[in-house]
Amino acid sequence: MTKTRKTTGGAIRPSGGGGGRRRGQSTVEEDLSRLITLADRLKKFAADADSWRAECSQLTHRADLIATALRAVARRLSSLPHQPPYFAPVRRVAASADRSLDRAISFARRCRRRRRLLLLPSPAALLRFLIPFAVTGAADFRRALAHVDASLADLRWLLSLYPYDDGEGSAAAPVGVGLSLPPIAATDPVLSYVWTCVAAVQMAVRPSDRADAAQSLANLARDGHRNRWLIVDEGGVPPLLALLEDRDDEASQSAAAAALSNLCTDRELISIVADAFAIPVIVQTLSDSTSTRLQSQLASLISRMAALDGLACEEFARENAILPLVALLSSDVPLGDDVNTAPPPSMTASLSTRSSRVSLGNGGGDVDNDESPAAKLELKTACAEALWMLCKGSIESSRKVAETVGLLCLAKLMETEEDQLQLNCLRTVVEIAAVAESDADLRGSAFKKNSSAAKPVVEQLLRLAQQGRSPSVQTAAIRALGSLARTFPAREARVLQPLVAQLGNQDSDVSAEAAMALGKFASSDNYLCAAHAAAIVELEGVRPLMRLLRPGEKSQLPGLVLLCCLASHVPSHEALERERVLLTLESVRRRAVAQHPSLKELLPIAIRQLQLYGHEASYIAFEM
Repeated sequence: MTKTRKTTGGAIRPSGGGGGRRRGQSTVEEDLSRLITLADRLKKFAADADSWRAECSQLTHRADLIATALRAVARRLSSLPHQPPYFAPVRRVAASADRSLDRAISFARRCRRRRRLLLLPSPAALLRFLIPFAVTGAADFRRALAHVDASLADLRWLLSLYPYDDGEGSAAAPVGVGLSLPPIAATDPVLSYVWTCVAAVQMAVRPSDRADAAQSLANLARDGHRNRWLIVDEGGVPPLLALLEDRDDEASQSAAAAALSNLCTDRELISIVADAFAIPVIVQTLSDSTSTRLQSQLASLISRMAALDGLACEEFARENAILPLVALLSSDVPLGDDVNTAPPPSMTASLSTRSSRVSLGNGGGDVDNDESPAAKLELKTACAEALWMLCKGSIESSRKVAETVGLLCLAKLMETEEDQLQLNCLRTVVEIAAVAESDADLRGSAFKKNSSAAKPVVEQLLRLAQQGRSPSVQTAAIRALGSLARTFPAREARVLQPLVAQLGNQDSDVSAEAAMALGKFASSDNYLCAAHAAAIVELEGVRPLMRLLRPGEKSQLPGLVLLCCLASHVPSHEALERERVLLTLESVRRRAVAQHPSLKELLPIAIRQLQLYGHEASYIAFEM
């Protein structure tokens, strides 16, 4: 069943509207036309005033100025070459001007009611008209005039915000420079800064202005959660996506990618960005880009979005984000001539690099020979991390990696690289193996015996399990081997021996992971469990296993599970009696079941099997 996005209602978001038109909402042209009508009404009412005539004459003058400014804004918007323009600040200023004109009209109307006194039918009606007239004073006029002046300043600021062609190809409003603070944003200066930057991203004439504005939004989004919501609410995402698609300006694309990455810091923000059709744009730009720096940024963006939002991860899989990531990861990687599984032509044709398209069959071409090795290493590390996040719990993404040369490329990089790139490649293999553990089709296609990638992957996992530079590397490699337990034939000594050796590792995490992996080999869910259990015992795995059963150790539960599996499948082996396994199991039975209910059925079966084959338990009562 396909998941659908659901917007959470608990987030605190700044008030504001985006740049688009919502259902049932009037257009900007209609809003400006209504405001011009209100300005004309204010001029008429102020001209007909019987009292406060000097003050009303000022309102008449302001009404003329506002009407002129409104018409100028309307002409400026209609003449912009980029359609549709950025409307978010226009809507906010128009709403404020609407309230200001209403207040001024109310004041002007109270100043002309004296003419209607002779037509009033009764003293009560006369009193109702005289009371509001009496309370009208200088304070009311000052407030009305202040609001009108503020709206006039806002409209003039709008004119400075939107660029126009001055005959020299330059914009009227430089990004964030030379723009005064409009009264509407006096209490929130960041709001006007966001408006300025988003407008420049969408409408600036010079590419350098668009790049600078996008970088300003990136810096602003990095500074705080509220800033990120302001950018999103004020319609900043669509212009950034449009800028990301601009293949003619690499600097603008890089700045847009940085801004989007800084915006995607939690699930709700990622959901909004994804709903703006960002994922197809990101994948297409990654496929078409020839810039190593931009490719690294986009790979990191994919990794972040996939890690924080499961729905975004699924959408990336549907948009085939795996293919360009594998292509970039496999560039400059010698895969050899033993690749016997080529991807479909449509997969290869969809991938391009700076000089030529990437061929997944031979590992691809160079991304850019002029780039520094550090930049290439950063790109590969970011791509490996993105693959790791996309494959986590995803059958579709894991299958796509297996269908290409992704697994073989990961194995080669695990062999030749070190540090973070090696670890990210290993983590990707761990996730694919974990998915294959529960999916027989993927397990059979990706890790079948005659697969060109299965053997190199297993060899590298075995090498890292024994010689990993850190416990985290060893633990990850052992976990992957345990997930692949069902793919190995009976009594697979080359796999079991390194795992048995790690039962005695001084690091508790490594030894516990080794016990857990061997438990999957000897588990009843494995068809070859009896043969694997016998091999583990013959490899002298019982003695180091007994040392893992101390109470309070994290290795106690996986150690007990493995010991129960061995006792259930090979209870007659002399090594079990020599190590007094029955005594151990009986002594820890009560406490172990209380602490780990999962052993409630496994422990009695193991004890019963040992008793049936003549094992004797000591009557010395002790607890381990």
